[in-house]
Amino acid sequence: MKTLKANPYYAAGIAAFVIWGFIPFPLKALADYPSGLILYFRVGFSVSLLLFISLFFRRGNIQQTFRVLKKSAVKEKRQFIVYTLLGGMLLTINWLTFIYVINHIDIQTGSFSYLLCPILTAMLGFLLLKEELRPNQWLAIGLSIISCVLIGTGELTSLLFSLMIALSYAFYLITQRILRAYDKIVLLTLQLLLAFILIGPFYTYFKGDSTVALDGNFFLNISILSALFTVLPLFLNLYALKELTSGTIGILMYINPIMNFVIAFVYFNEETTLVKVLAYVLIFISVIIYNINLKKRRKTASGMPVPPTTAATVIK
Repeated sequence: MKTLKANPYYAAGIAAFVIWGFIPFPLKALADYPSGLILYFRVGFSVSLLLFISLFFRRGNIQQTFRVLKKSAVKEKRQFIVYTLLGGMLLTINWLTFIYVINHIDIQTGSFSYLLCPILTAMLGFLLLKEELRPNQWLAIGLSIISCVLIGTGELTSLLFSLMIALSYAFYLITQRILRAYDKIVLLTLQLLLAFILIGPFYTYFKGDSTVALDGNFFLNISILSALFTVLPLFLNLYALKELTSGTIGILMYINPIMNFVIAFVYFNEETTLVKVLAYVLIFISVIIYNINLKKRRKTASGMPVPPTTAATVIK
């Protein structure tokens, strides 16, 4: 009965990461446009859609979030403002870098960053939030560092971009953990709204010297990117988290970069080097090692199960 009950949640979680796995297609369809311009309209369309959904279908969640905030201490209110603003900035940096990498470097670099991201998040969680790491997780972090060194010796630019994507998203996830008492969709809506307020006046800068017309095809692909590849998988992911543990979601999230790799080679005919292959294999092994015994529960002195820490993501 429990397995049957969980099936829709597993389906939702898998669907979310499968959708994100296909994100190179709408990005490649927009490759003729500046990355900043794609970001500008992606943020604008996404926040417009989220505002519509929140105001008409999730008004109670907004009210609840602000009731919790109103009852909070001054320090917690200040923390909410700072980390909401910081989260919006980090997400904007992450999206811009990822768009640029997919369209102007290669899909493999973007995929590598999201394989690396959970382990970087775990390391930052240890350093900043004092979260516990098991010995096998430290081993995984060590293997990840070796993988980065291998990438760096071959293509330093690819490594730097991978680290920028992974670190911006890892730091973003840290801000989400600090604000875990608040509704995630309300937070995302506020973050993107603040981000768009900040980037709004700089349309000319994001457009640059591009003379490509913003035609119906551009806005169609932007709409698909915003609705189908941003908002929809977010809702599916949050729905899955109602029943599944964050650890399970953390394992499912690797569907995304693995699909990116397959698409890069099979559809876009990207080439790679032996050093890159070795680095990717190493990071994949480190992911497996990191997640060993993830579903098991450690026992407290009272015998109650305690879920292990995880680097699972919630928002792409």
